[in-house]
Amino acid sequence: MNTVLFWFRNDLRLHDQPALHAALTSGATHLLPVVCLPAPDDSTPWGFARVGPHRRAFTAAALRGLQGQMRAMGNPLLVCHAPPAAALPPLAHAVGATTVVCEDIAAPYELAEVAALRAAALQVRTVWHSSLLPPTDMPWPASELPGVFTSFRQKVERAGITPAAPLPVPARLLPPPDVPAFVLQAVGAEQGAAAILQPASPQGSDARSSFPYGTPACDGSEAAALAHLAQYLARKLPHSYKDTRNGLTGLDYSSKCSPWLATGALSPRQVYADLKAFERDHGANDGSYWLWFELLWRDYFRLLHLQYGAALYRARGLSELPPAPHNPRGFERWCRGDTGQPLVDAAMRELAATGYLSNRLRQVVASYLIYDLHSDWRAGAAWFESQLVDYDVYSNQANWLYIAGRGTDPRGGRRFNPIKQTQDHDADGSYRRMWGTL
Repeated sequence: MNTVLFWFRNDLRLHDQPALHAALTSGATHLLPVVCLPAPDDSTPWGFARVGPHRRAFTAAALRGLQGQMRAMGNPLLVCHAPPAAALPPLAHAVGATTVVCEDIAAPYELAEVAALRAAALQVRTVWHSSLLPPTDMPWPASELPGVFTSFRQKVERAGITPAAPLPVPARLLPPPDVPAFVLQAVGAEQGAAAILQPASPQGSDARSSFPYGTPACDGSEAAALAHLAQYLARKLPHSYKDTRNGLTGLDYSSKCSPWLATGALSPRQVYADLKAFERDHGANDGSYWLWFELLWRDYFRLLHLQYGAALYRARGLSELPPAPHNPRGFERWCRGDTGQPLVDAAMRELAATGYLSNRLRQVVASYLIYDLHSDWRAGAAWFESQLVDYDVYSNQANWLYIAGRGTDPRGGRRFNPIKQTQDHDADGSYRRMWGTL
């Protein structure tokens, strides 16, 4: 018997799964599919949980969906209540496997996870598949990525680079190996299975939320992701996307694909393929083009990580600016939504209550933390990591660097005047009243 371990990371789906395809065609006779839950006591340097309850609940829903799909195909997902370095080596030893196949994630925490497995004498084959366009398709090496997004987009479009068609769901999975009961106990399989079955808190169904992840329409599963994309396109909402994308409340002002893209329950290539089919049937306009534009931004942030790596996580980022000051009391007030600035406080209360926040408000509150409260941008990035159901390591880091003026943008930081933003986006006060700050 020849077994390969497949480690699910931020790719909790079966459609368009190049890494899983690599495992299934590796020559192995058996497949052990595994996911490792983050430890509840895994904290940030700022003193709070790295994965908060909203993000944990949404990911659990994605895993429930994946577990059901894989069980129906004869090889259920093993959910470990232990970190990869503690769970995967004993599992591999128990089933006689030497190779782990998984998604390639080019961020420090995730790279360290892979390094720990290799240090434990496992062969780890990583497969890049989180971007719309593979880095190898770019007309330049990673070290020569254009420093400005507009130049990147224009060069990609002039070169005519388009994504490959998404892969279908595998017709079958390899059979599972037998795993001894004592090994399952050691990796916390029983606790892991119980953890993903816990129902979402009532906060996940908050009627005020722009993404109520506790409702069937916004469930974290792959099936819900594909259904959401289908209804979004069927209602022709891409045509109005550019006009509505700066909205503050509601499900329809933006595509809301980001939570499923973040967990990997939805493939960006699937989004693109379905969007192009929509444009063929209903016509293209600035709105539908802008969705492509946003997917390219997402790719750009990934390529930045391939170019700069851990430098993106330094206190000064890519700049020569001195380390940012920090205001612990101001940061705590910001997290609570108690700064005294009504729009900022409303936004931070929405984030804490629902795990979601519009893109416009993310920029406003990030700017306020950095420029008005004089706090370290890295603390804000860590808070978003903890809270957001659509947390994406690449986009989160790059967006905070952008606002802080510590990324590649030559124009420096971005301060958003909260008074002007209020006048432009909440002139009637409806958003602030919804969250009790007016």
